[in-house]
Amino acid sequence: MTPLVLFRRLAVAEATTWALLLIGMVLKYVTKTTELGVQVFGMVHGVVFIAYCLTTVFVAVNQRWSAGVTLLGLVSAIPPFMTVWFDRWAEKRRLLDGGWRLTSGGETPRSLPEKVQAWMLARPVAAVAVALLAVAALTTVALLVGPPASSST
Repeated sequence: MTPLVLFRRLAVAEATTWALLLIGMVLKYVTKTTELGVQVFGMVHGVVFIAYCLTTVFVAVNQRWSAGVTLLGLVSAIPPFMTVWFDRWAEKRRLLDGGWRLTSGGETPRSLPEKVQAWMLARPVAAVAVALLAVAALTTVALLVGPPASSST
């Protein structure tokens, strides 16, 4: 799987879960029929949001994105459907071209993020396990922190 394919799958998944959450919000707040959509799709969207952000950083390391491009990729997860826009924008600028440069026989990793990425690329099963644990840990933190507090005026 290339960086483009991995990134695109997560960008589309993030946008799809946004759509599902918005449908859930319409059912809860507009039609007042059920909160189930927000409860279920809110959690799904949160998990995919975190996975998208981790994937953005992982791909940014491989593609040597600038801090600005990486930040734009991360921020694109906040407004609905912007991850798909960012994916297309990055592809047009050839920011998703090529394969994994730090695989065995490829470039030598120099920085700590590159060394971590090279380790993960050399051990795909372990990498998936690490990624799942990272998503689970960050989701747990988000659940413990809770939603932003609403201010009363």
